[in-house]
Amino acid sequence: MEDSATPSGIQRLLQSLGLHRPELRAWAMYDWANSAMVTIIVTTVFPIYYLHVAAEHLPPGVATQRFAIATTLSLLLVAVVAPLLGALADSAPVKKLFLGMFLVLGVLATGAMFFIHHGDWQLALGLFVLADIGACGSFIFYDALLRHVARDDEIDRVSTTGYALGYLGGGILLACNIAWIENPQWFGLPSGSSLSEAQQTLPTRLAFVSVSLWWFVFAIPLFLRIAEPSIETAEHRPRLPVLARNAVRRLRDTYRSLREYKHALLMLAAFLAYNDGIGTIIRLAAIYGAEIGIDSGALIGSILVVQFVGIPCSILFGVLAGWIGAKRTIYSGLVVYLGITILAYYLQNATQFFVLAVLVGLVQGGTQALSRSLFASMIPRRQSTEFFALFSLSEKFSGMLGPLFFTATVYLTGSSRNGILSVIAFFVVGGILLSKVNVEEGRRYARQIDNREPG
Repeated sequence: MEDSATPSGIQRLLQSLGLHRPELRAWAMYDWANSAMVTIIVTTVFPIYYLHVAAEHLPPGVATQRFAIATTLSLLLVAVVAPLLGALADSAPVKKLFLGMFLVLGVLATGAMFFIHHGDWQLALGLFVLADIGACGSFIFYDALLRHVARDDEIDRVSTTGYALGYLGGGILLACNIAWIENPQWFGLPSGSSLSEAQQTLPTRLAFVSVSLWWFVFAIPLFLRIAEPSIETAEHRPRLPVLARNAVRRLRDTYRSLREYKHALLMLAAFLAYNDGIGTIIRLAAIYGAEIGIDSGALIGSILVVQFVGIPCSILFGVLAGWIGAKRTIYSGLVVYLGITILAYYLQNATQFFVLAVLVGLVQGGTQALSRSLFASMIPRRQSTEFFALFSLSEKFSGMLGPLFFTATVYLTGSSRNGILSVIAFFVVGGILLSKVNVEEGRRYARQIDNREPG
């Protein structure tokens, strides 16, 4: 019997995960890198630190509302410029350049969070907006590279493994952060009862620095191992105004083309709706829990559970889709999310929050991964890069309306519980739109286009 630790055994493992070539591993490693930012800055440590330290003089409801506004603002700013930048990147060899620019912005903003102290809520939200823009902007060009590093028969495996690596990487760094935040004396950090303000917050502020370094270091393989995709007109080196006009025309043509694919368009609309609900839960869960009085250690520990539950469950969702179909499997995820939202409305203690975390871990990665692959099956191969760019944009920025609805509901009702309940609307609307998607008809039409058009 061949030992699994031999090179051939390792190669078979990498093959099964879709990571059998260096460029595939380098691509997936960026998911490992940036998920630390999403896990620690967007979801857990930073929102709690903002509420209890940076915004300590603000009423909890006001602090939560302003955090939601900052979230909406960052996504809105990127959503305005990203389609044009994405189209420009399809007209000139600048995908890695743009990815690097957003990466540097996010890394610097995250590292600068070390300087946030008590009462610095304006600085905290300003840096959060910049870090979020950096992350979301980099996702556009990262996802676009997938079509260039993976073959058609590899995309599902590589994408799913990227999700799993993201959960693992974010979970490992979060576990390290929890260790030195809860037990600073283990790491030679100041501890005890007679500490200055700067000493008390030092472990958490170092967590922000660790995210910055983690994000930057593990992004390096992508830039070293993945070549900039070639562009047919690159040798002509058109000037920026010409490139901009070409990008606008390309973007317009892509949107027009999408209208021809009724069921792919319906799938995209459904995903925009229900992923808005998913994104809102990801971004506001920790600060909502902190506002209603759940201990920060319990909050962070529960969200750590999401990371490690999500690793096998993302893979299991793919198995379930093989049995009952991707559409029905997504439906099952949305039903769970409806239950999560209702339970969150009645949330009272850390045990209940832990249960919610397990439920989120069960369905979060799988629902998003299957949505991507289902959409991919209903678009023609020759236009897949452009359609995937639109879908990627929807995936990363569809969390914009949810925080906006949350903020409006809190403003009108004065209750964050009502705000979290408003998220149900996104899952209901998304489910209704998904019900109108005829998957087989959408796939059949896409294949007809493939057969009719050369290439």
